[in-house]
Amino acid sequence: MDRYFAILEGKERARYLENKGRIKNLAERAWEIYEECHFCEHRCGVNRNERTGICNVGRASIATHFMHYGEERVLVPSYTIFFSGCNFKCVYCQNWDISQGMKGIYIEPERMAYIINGLEGRARNINWVGGEPTPNLPYIVDVLSHCNSSIPQIWNSNMYCSEETMGILKYIMDVYLTDFKYGNNTCAERLSKVKDYWEITTRNHEIAGKQGEMIIRHLLLPNHLECCTLPILQWIADNVPHAVVNIMDQYYPTYEAFEYSDINRRITAEEYRVAYKHAEKLGLNLV
Repeated sequence: MDRYFAILEGKERARYLENKGRIKNLAERAWEIYEECHFCEHRCGVNRNERTGICNVGRASIATHFMHYGEERVLVPSYTIFFSGCNFKCVYCQNWDISQGMKGIYIEPERMAYIINGLEGRARNINWVGGEPTPNLPYIVDVLSHCNSSIPQIWNSNMYCSEETMGILKYIMDVYLTDFKYGNNTCAERLSKVKDYWEITTRNHEIAGKQGEMIIRHLLLPNHLECCTLPILQWIADNVPHAVVNIMDQYYPTYEAFEYSDINRRITAEEYRVAYKHAEKLGLNLV
């Protein structure tokens, strides 16, 4: 996280400021994709001026935005901007009320930029999250076109982005705060209703590791050590060993999780111990 701290100390500038001259072209490209949507790998291809795709996102809808003190220590205080809607349909989603609905308001990009510009020296980062930020990329680029504060920008995502989206993020994001859920495609399709999860997500983690700094979150699911947790930890060690890793133990069954026998309980202390010890054995950078 050296560059992240260098930005906070004023030794370097946020990446979007370094690429201010590209912002107009990035915005134009984002709005082109919006009209034949392929921001994520569902690749719906719909004109979102006319209708929504699988994500159910049309115009950016912001459910809430506030100074968040519950993130990883290096990120706090983090100014989080929660979008409604998501390209995943996780049956255990803890934010299902905003991810599976459109509860929120549209805030003009100029207004949101005004808020962000006033946070320099107060927030350690701007944290674009949801729901999922991916379908809202044109809005994010528009907001940044009006910003001038050197605050690190965080992409807080499930990383089911298209390569075209990753190509835009390269010029505007400083830190990738990723949600690495599954170690195989079967679990991903059953629990989040997405296809080809492993190939897409590992590809994007590799790209993100080259484009910026990265914190990988992995939420432990009960009964998913062998199929998901251990393969994910091994992949991280083999492919992005420099990433910071947060093994999260706060899963609880909610939304539709009680209908799935494997995830209808909390994790055990033993499940967490096995996961953490394995990560230590692999030499991962744990928080």
